[in-house]
Amino acid sequence: MEVKQVKLVYFSPTGTTQKVLEGIAKGIGVEGVEQINLTLPEGTQQAIPPFADELVIIGAPVYGGRLPVDAIKRLNNLKATNTLAVLVVVYGNREFEDALLELKNLSIELGFSPVAGAAFIGEHSFATADVPIANGRPDSQDVQRAMDFGARIKDKIAALESPDAKIDLELPGNFPYEAGGARPMAVAPVTIEDTCTVCGTCASVCPTAAISINGSVATEIELCIRCCACIKSCPEGARVMEDSKWKSIATWLNENCSARKEPQLFGVGV
Repeated sequence: MEVKQVKLVYFSPTGTTQKVLEGIAKGIGVEGVEQINLTLPEGTQQAIPPFADELVIIGAPVYGGRLPVDAIKRLNNLKATNTLAVLVVVYGNREFEDALLELKNLSIELGFSPVAGAAFIGEHSFATADVPIANGRPDSQDVQRAMDFGARIKDKIAALESPDAKIDLELPGNFPYEAGGARPMAVAPVTIEDTCTVCGTCASVCPTAAISINGSVATEIELCIRCCACIKSCPEGARVMEDSKWKSIATWLNENCSARKEPQLFGVGV
Protein backbone atom coordinates (compact mmCIF):
# COMPACT_ATOMS: atom_id res chain seq x y z
CA MET A 1 0.00 0.00 0.00
CA GLU A 2 1.03 3.58 -0.60
CA VAL A 3 0.37 6.43 1.81
CA LYS A 4 -1.19 9.09 -0.40
CA GLN A 5 -2.79 11.38 2.18
CA VAL A 6 -2.02 12.11 5.82
CA LYS A 7 -4.25 13.90 8.31
CA LEU A 8 -3.20 15.00 11.78
CA VAL A 9 -5.87 15.08 14.47
CA TYR A 10 -4.86 16.41 17.85
CA PHE A 11 -5.69 18.02 21.18
CA SER A 12 -2.61 20.05 22.07
CA PRO A 13 -3.03 22.98 24.51
CA THR A 14 0.67 23.87 24.69
CA GLY A 15 1.68 22.69 21.20
CA THR A 16 3.88 19.75 22.20
CA THR A 17 1.62 17.05 20.75
CA GLN A 18 1.17 19.05 17.56
CA LYS A 19 4.94 19.34 17.16
CA VAL A 20 5.45 15.59 17.52
CA LEU A 21 2.73 14.78 15.00
CA GLU A 22 4.19 17.24 12.50
CA GLY A 23 7.56 15.50 12.87
CA ILE A 24 6.00 12.10 12.19
CA ALA A 25 4.21 13.44 9.12
CA LYS A 26 7.47 14.93 7.84
CA GLY A 27 9.09 11.52 8.13
CA ILE A 28 6.29 9.92 6.12
CA GLY A 29 6.99 12.46 3.39
CA VAL A 30 3.55 13.09 1.93
CA GLU A 31 2.79 16.58 0.64
CA GLY A 32 -0.29 18.55 1.64
CA VAL A 33 -0.75 17.20 5.16
CA GLU A 34 -4.07 18.35 6.62
CA GLN A 35 -4.32 19.32 10.27
CA ILE A 36 -7.50 19.00 12.34
CA ASN A 37 -6.92 20.89 15.58
CA LEU A 38 -9.40 19.92 18.29
CA THR A 39 -7.79 21.99 21.03
CA LEU A 40 -9.93 25.11 21.29
CA PRO A 41 -13.62 25.14 22.29
CA GLU A 42 -14.74 25.33 18.68
CA GLY A 43 -13.13 21.93 18.27
CA THR A 44 -16.30 20.46 19.71
CA GLN A 45 -18.34 22.09 16.93
CA GLN A 46 -16.26 21.10 13.92
CA ALA A 47 -18.06 19.17 11.19
CA ILE A 48 -15.40 16.59 10.35
CA PRO A 49 -16.15 14.37 7.34
CA PRO A 50 -15.77 10.63 7.96
CA PHE A 51 -12.29 9.27 7.31
CA ALA A 52 -11.76 6.63 4.66
CA ASP A 53 -8.53 5.72 2.86
CA GLU A 54 -6.15 8.30 4.32
CA LEU A 55 -3.62 7.73 7.11
CA VAL A 56 -4.70 9.53 10.27
CA ILE A 57 -2.23 10.39 13.04
CA ILE A 58 -4.12 10.97 16.29
CA GLY A 59 -2.41 12.68 19.21
CA ALA A 60 -3.22 13.82 22.74
CA PRO A 61 -1.36 14.71 25.94
CA VAL A 62 -1.37 12.55 29.06
CA TYR A 63 -2.99 13.93 32.20
CA GLY A 64 -2.48 11.77 35.28
CA GLY A 65 -1.80 8.68 33.20
CA ARG A 66 -4.96 8.99 31.11
CA LEU A 67 -6.33 10.94 28.15
CA PRO A 68 -7.80 14.35 29.01
CA VAL A 69 -11.58 14.18 29.30
CA ASP A 70 -11.97 17.10 26.89
CA ALA A 71 -9.77 15.35 24.32
CA ILE A 72 -11.95 12.25 24.51
CA LYS A 73 -15.11 14.31 24.01
CA ARG A 74 -13.71 15.90 20.86
CA LEU A 75 -12.23 12.72 19.47
CA ASN A 76 -15.62 11.08 19.88
CA ASN A 77 -16.84 13.28 17.01
CA LEU A 78 -14.61 11.36 14.60
CA LYS A 79 -15.90 8.57 12.41
CA ALA A 80 -13.88 6.21 10.26
CA THR A 81 -14.26 3.06 8.20
CA ASN A 82 -11.30 0.79 8.88
CA THR A 83 -8.99 3.76 8.39
CA LEU A 84 -5.33 3.21 9.24
CA ALA A 85 -4.25 5.26 12.25
CA VAL A 86 -1.09 6.07 14.16
CA LEU A 87 -1.67 6.76 17.85
CA VAL A 88 0.52 9.17 19.83
CA VAL A 89 0.46 10.35 23.42
CA VAL A 90 2.78 12.98 24.86
CA TYR A 91 3.62 12.98 28.56
CA GLY A 92 5.67 15.17 30.88
CA ASN A 93 8.55 12.79 31.64
CA ARG A 94 6.74 10.92 34.45
CA GLU A 95 4.72 8.01 32.97
CA PHE A 96 2.09 7.57 30.28
CA GLU A 97 0.51 4.62 32.12
CA ASP A 98 -2.82 3.66 30.45
CA ALA A 99 -3.19 6.61 28.09
CA LEU A 100 -1.88 4.98 24.91
CA LEU A 101 -3.98 1.86 25.41
CA GLU A 102 -6.97 4.09 26.11
CA LEU A 103 -6.35 5.92 22.82
CA LYS A 104 -6.11 2.59 20.98
CA ASN A 105 -9.42 1.35 22.38
CA LEU A 106 -11.11 4.66 21.62
CA SER A 107 -9.78 4.72 18.06
CA ILE A 108 -11.09 1.23 17.37
CA GLU A 109 -14.52 2.24 18.67
CA LEU A 110 -14.45 5.15 16.20
CA GLY A 111 -13.69 2.87 13.25
CA PHE A 112 -9.91 3.22 12.95
CA SER A 113 -7.40 0.42 12.48
CA PRO A 114 -4.29 1.23 14.57
CA VAL A 115 -1.07 0.42 12.73
CA ALA A 116 1.50 1.92 15.13
CA GLY A 117 1.72 3.85 18.39
CA ALA A 118 4.15 5.97 20.34
CA ALA A 119 4.66 7.78 23.63
CA PHE A 120 6.76 10.94 23.32
CA ILE A 121 7.91 13.39 25.97
CA GLY A 122 6.85 17.01 26.13
CA GLU A 123 7.49 19.80 28.59
CA HIS A 124 5.24 19.16 31.58
CA SER A 125 2.33 21.57 31.87
CA PHE A 126 3.39 22.37 35.46
CA ALA A 127 6.97 23.17 34.42
CA THR A 128 8.38 26.66 34.79
CA ALA A 129 11.80 28.20 34.29
CA ASP A 130 12.42 27.91 38.04
CA VAL A 131 10.96 24.42 38.37
CA PRO A 132 11.92 22.62 35.13
CA ILE A 133 10.21 19.35 34.17
CA ALA A 134 11.38 18.24 30.71
CA ASN A 135 11.61 21.87 29.67
CA GLY A 136 11.98 22.48 25.95
CA ARG A 137 10.77 19.07 24.89
CA PRO A 138 10.05 17.82 22.34
CA ASP A 139 13.54 18.98 21.37
CA SER A 140 15.51 18.41 18.18
CA GLN A 141 16.33 14.82 19.18
CA ASP A 142 12.65 14.08 19.79
CA VAL A 143 11.67 15.59 16.44
CA GLN A 144 14.28 13.44 14.70
CA ARG A 145 12.88 10.35 16.46
CA ALA A 146 9.42 11.39 15.29
CA MET A 147 10.65 11.69 11.70
CA ASP A 148 12.36 8.29 11.89
CA PHE A 149 9.13 6.84 13.30
CA GLY A 150 7.24 8.30 10.36
CA ALA A 151 9.61 6.72 7.87
CA ARG A 152 9.21 3.33 9.53
CA ILE A 153 5.42 3.70 9.49
CA LYS A 154 5.58 4.38 5.76
CA ASP A 155 7.61 1.22 5.23
CA LYS A 156 5.21 -0.84 7.33
CA ILE A 157 2.18 0.37 5.39
CA ALA A 158 3.97 -0.23 2.08
CA ALA A 159 4.23 -3.90 3.06
CA LEU A 160 0.49 -4.22 3.68
CA GLU A 161 -1.57 -5.79 0.92
CA SER A 162 -4.71 -3.84 1.77
CA PRO A 163 -6.14 -1.56 4.49
CA ASP A 164 -8.19 -4.57 5.61
CA ALA A 165 -5.04 -6.48 6.57
CA LYS A 166 -5.16 -7.74 10.14
CA ILE A 167 -2.85 -5.65 12.35
CA ASP A 168 -2.30 -6.80 15.91
CA LEU A 169 -0.89 -3.74 17.65
CA GLU A 170 0.13 -4.49 21.22
CA LEU A 171 0.44 -1.50 23.52
CA PRO A 172 1.29 -1.23 27.21
CA GLY A 173 -1.37 -0.34 29.73
CA ASN A 174 -4.03 -1.82 31.95
CA PHE A 175 -7.67 -2.50 31.24
CA PRO A 176 -9.73 -1.72 33.19
CA TYR A 177 -7.60 1.39 33.37
CA GLU A 178 -5.71 1.78 36.64
CA ALA A 179 -4.47 5.34 36.27
CA GLY A 180 -6.76 7.93 37.77
CA GLY A 181 -6.90 10.44 34.94
CA ALA A 182 -6.76 14.16 35.68
CA ARG A 183 -6.78 14.44 39.45
CA PRO A 184 -9.57 16.67 40.72
CA MET A 185 -8.08 19.95 41.89
CA ALA A 186 -10.36 22.92 42.37
CA VAL A 187 -7.62 25.36 41.45
CA ALA A 188 -6.59 27.41 38.44
CA PRO A 189 -3.79 29.78 37.46
CA VAL A 190 -4.16 33.31 38.75
CA THR A 191 -3.38 36.67 37.19
CA ILE A 192 -0.89 39.19 38.55
CA GLU A 193 -2.98 42.28 37.92
CA ASP A 194 -0.09 44.74 38.16
CA THR A 195 1.69 42.87 35.36
CA CYS A 196 -1.30 41.97 33.20
CA THR A 197 -2.01 44.19 30.19
CA VAL A 198 -5.40 42.51 29.55
CA CYS A 199 -4.23 41.55 26.05
CA GLY A 200 -6.53 38.52 25.98
CA THR A 201 -3.89 36.00 24.94
CA CYS A 202 -4.74 33.72 27.87
CA ALA A 203 -8.41 33.58 26.90
CA SER A 204 -7.57 32.92 23.25
CA VAL A 205 -5.56 29.76 24.04
CA CYS A 206 -7.78 28.26 26.74
CA PRO A 207 -9.18 24.90 25.56
CA THR A 208 -12.28 25.09 27.74
CA ALA A 209 -13.15 28.81 27.58
CA ALA A 210 -12.46 29.02 31.31
CA ILE A 211 -10.97 32.52 30.93
CA SER A 212 -12.97 35.63 30.12
CA ILE A 213 -11.83 39.21 29.54
CA ASN A 214 -13.97 42.15 30.62
CA GLY A 215 -11.65 44.92 31.69
CA SER A 216 -9.77 42.31 33.71
CA VAL A 217 -9.06 38.58 33.55
CA ALA A 218 -11.53 36.21 35.21
CA THR A 219 -11.10 32.44 35.45
CA GLU A 220 -13.89 29.93 36.00
CA ILE A 221 -12.05 27.43 38.18
CA GLU A 222 -14.49 24.57 37.52
CA LEU A 223 -13.66 24.66 33.81
CA CYS A 224 -9.88 24.80 34.19
CA ILE A 225 -8.06 21.59 33.18
CA ARG A 226 -4.67 22.92 34.34
CA CYS A 227 -3.07 22.56 30.93
CA CYS A 228 -1.22 25.81 31.71
CA ALA A 229 -1.49 27.06 28.14
CA CYS A 230 -2.37 30.47 29.58
CA ILE A 231 0.77 30.51 31.74
CA LYS A 232 3.11 29.43 28.95
CA SER A 233 1.64 31.82 26.37
CA CYS A 234 1.27 35.00 28.46
CA PRO A 235 3.66 37.58 26.93
CA GLU A 236 4.02 39.41 30.24
CA GLY A 237 4.36 36.39 32.54
CA ALA A 238 1.23 37.54 34.35
CA ARG A 239 -0.40 34.12 34.67
CA VAL A 240 1.08 32.00 37.47
CA MET A 241 0.33 29.09 39.75
CA GLU A 242 -0.03 30.05 43.39
CA ASP A 243 -1.83 27.08 44.92
CA SER A 244 0.46 25.34 47.44
CA LYS A 245 -0.63 21.80 46.48
CA TRP A 246 -0.05 22.59 42.81
CA LYS A 247 3.42 23.94 43.60
CA SER A 248 4.26 20.89 45.71
CA ILE A 249 3.32 18.55 42.83
CA ALA A 250 5.53 20.54 40.46
CA THR A 251 8.40 20.38 42.95
CA TRP A 252 7.97 16.62 43.37
CA LEU A 253 8.01 16.11 39.62
CA ASN A 254 11.12 18.27 39.32
CA GLU A 255 12.90 16.25 41.98
CA ASN A 256 11.78 12.77 40.90
CA CYS A 257 11.27 12.97 37.14
CA SER A 258 14.33 14.88 35.98
CA ALA A 259 16.19 11.99 34.33
CA ARG A 260 15.66 12.20 30.59
CA LYS A 261 13.24 9.65 29.17
CA GLU A 262 13.16 8.76 25.49
CA PRO A 263 10.21 8.17 23.17
CA GLN A 264 8.80 4.66 23.05
CA LEU A 265 7.66 3.33 19.67
CA PHE A 266 5.30 0.43 19.07
CA GLY A 267 4.34 -1.55 15.99
CA VAL A 268 7.36 -0.69 13.86
CA GLY A 269 9.89 -3.30 14.99
CA VAL A 270 13.00 -2.69 17.04
